[in-house]
Amino acid sequence: MAHQHRHEHTHERTHEHAQAHNHGDIDFAKMIPMLEGQAQLFAPLYADALAWLSRQQPEPGLIVDAGSGPGIISGFFAEAFPEARIVAADSSAALLERARENAERLGNTDRFSTIEAELPDGLGELEYPADLVWSSRVVHHVGDQRAALTALAAVLAPGGTLAVMEGGLPERNLPRDLGFGRPGLETRLDLIEQTWFTEMRTTLPGHVRETEDWPALLTAAGLRPSGTRTFLLDLPAPLTDEARAHVIDVFDRRRTMFGDELDAEDRATLDRLLDPDDKAGLHHRPDLFVLSALTLYTGTKPRE
Repeated sequence: MAHQHRHEHTHERTHEHAQAHNHGDIDFAKMIPMLEGQAQLFAPLYADALAWLSRQQPEPGLIVDAGSGPGIISGFFAEAFPEARIVAADSSAALLERARENAERLGNTDRFSTIEAELPDGLGELEYPADLVWSSRVVHHVGDQRAALTALAAVLAPGGTLAVMEGGLPERNLPRDLGFGRPGLETRLDLIEQTWFTEMRTTLPGHVRETEDWPALLTAAGLRPSGTRTFLLDLPAPLTDEARAHVIDVFDRRRTMFGDELDAEDRATLDRLLDPDDKAGLHHRPDLFVLSALTLYTGTKPRE
């Protein structure tokens, strides 16, 4: 199953994500601090999302975190649903090992387990159907998104809910005019990232182009669309050290990934922003913020 990815095309945030999940050369262990830090930073957003989900599934017996990464969000589910059993599923053994460590740290090992699995066909090891399947920014890393949703829906119990977090708005961290360089740097980065994302999608195995109408795709997977809601993370200036580190990481990865696509002026601006000795850079600016909007789509499996 795909991991919580690294780029930020719709939060993405980064998430979030320089390479597709099926690339075999990713060192997942090195990604753990970034994945964990980002998930912890976004904890208020996830808390709102889980509170909303609890109104659809107030007492789930089994929850699957499909694409769990190091299991931080799995831990949020364990806290929000104290009677539920949690299964973290991911394609990376290193990330699942970390997820088990995090479950032990939180005292959840008695109701926590893992499955090393790859979408769309890797969840057959579940002991019994799930009441809630969560998939956060994972499905778009599968070539055939419709098949991925169908596979996730197949492990639901009748009346169960599939929650898919996809889309939203590009994350914002900077004022439009930085005081140097051309205003609107983040907008230009977004355009480059969208082109990259489209190319990434077309290179995935079994790629199928779909209209990204997620309620319609949930319907095609045999589910009844049961809700759409966008959740906001709003961390205004001045940022905590943890939030500032997140912003620096976002722009460092964007410089690495997209620097060659920028013109010389924008590259120079990014270099100034990333220079730890530059007082107008990300390490020192007082006006950094984190503003992110992530959309969650849910579908319910009909009762027989």
